[in-house]
Amino acid sequence: MIPWLADDSLEFPPLEQALVEPDGLLAAGGDLSEARLLSAYRNGIFPWYNPGEPILWWSPDPRCVLFPQDLYLSRSMRKRLRKTDYAVTFDCAFAKVVAACAAPRRGQEGTWISEDIFKAYLNLHRRGYAHSVEVWIDQKLVGGLYGLGIGKVFFGESMFSSQRDCSKIAFAWLTTQLQYWGYELIDCQVYNDHLASLGATEIPRVIFARELARLRDLPNEHDWAFSISRDDVTGGTT
Repeated sequence: MIPWLADDSLEFPPLEQALVEPDGLLAAGGDLSEARLLSAYRNGIFPWYNPGEPILWWSPDPRCVLFPQDLYLSRSMRKRLRKTDYAVTFDCAFAKVVAACAAPRRGQEGTWISEDIFKAYLNLHRRGYAHSVEVWIDQKLVGGLYGLGIGKVFFGESMFSSQRDCSKIAFAWLTTQLQYWGYELIDCQVYNDHLASLGATEIPRVIFARELARLRDLPNEHDWAFSISRDDVTGGTT
């Protein structure tokens, strides 16, 4: 039985109390207020639930992460990144990116990104915590991702692509820029093959929590605008 969060407290149970099955389920209830969400992320916890369900809070073990210096780009992906038919921006269309991430995927009937989730992360964006990366072709939004920047950690939430490789383009540019800014960790939450193909790996939750405690209070005062080039992303090779 998992604990129900108190309305008058932002505290979460210790991570080691999370269930093994389903992996990482830690608590239920509470709300999606700015204060509670920031408390959750700072402690290695994130919300994930279906519309109509109580809010569920998770901290899986192991944790899927990417160390920015370990970004892997195949030769074909580097060639794609060097093309000049696309543009990449930060925070120019946050709401559109979240809406695109929320759209049902092939073979899926719905999405976990509910209206409440949408409003909560839009508020975090307005408050300077949540950020989006957009990929444009012919001035049309064709790919992107969003997440939170806290300290020197970026917490990835979701990504989308309406044209081939455009979510990878967004991720490659983001990761390269974060490395330039001194970020040491990207939280990918749960393993999948798409992220693994880019260099993501799994680490024990206890190590993730230790790294998070070290990095979450470091300064991250940036303009959230790209200061890198295609050569920076690709390493200057074809």
